[in-house]
Amino acid sequence: MIIRLADSKDIDQLIKMRWDFTLEHNERKMNYSYSEYEIEFRSFFKKAVTSGQWFVWVVEEAGKIVSHIYIELIQKVPRPGRVTHPFVYMTNVYTVPEYRNMGVGSKLLNFINNWIKENEYEFVIVWPNIEAISYYQKNGYVFSKEPMEYFPS
Repeated sequence: MIIRLADSKDIDQLIKMRWDFTLEHNERKMNYSYSEYEIEFRSFFKKAVTSGQWFVWVVEEAGKIVSHIYIELIQKVPRPGRVTHPFVYMTNVYTVPEYRNMGVGSKLLNFINNWIKENEYEFVIVWPNIEAISYYQKNGYVFSKEPMEYFPS
């Protein structure tokens, strides 16, 4: 297995994986076509990977992406007298069903944790679904209460 950054040749697999992830975790029927989503994702991905703000890490096995983690760097406002490092927003953590419970996701997450330390990012925020909390806890993450939210109406 190879852990690497995703690039443009991976886009078709990443689109399909995100679609499958959404179907797996969304009980209500989507009123959105795959072709509409594909256009939206391609636009996002092109901007994301060229911005230097997003990193899409993948696990590849025999030419197939079997797991991925999306990382967005969030820049902090500098404070006087203090070195300021960005923090990490982790999202879209997904392993295809046939590779689950084999350590693939944990191997990728441990790789990401080391990458975060090496780059001196301050901390990581991730909002896991209820089933994934133990996965994160066994990989060194601490459960925290939800942050405050505002939804403009």
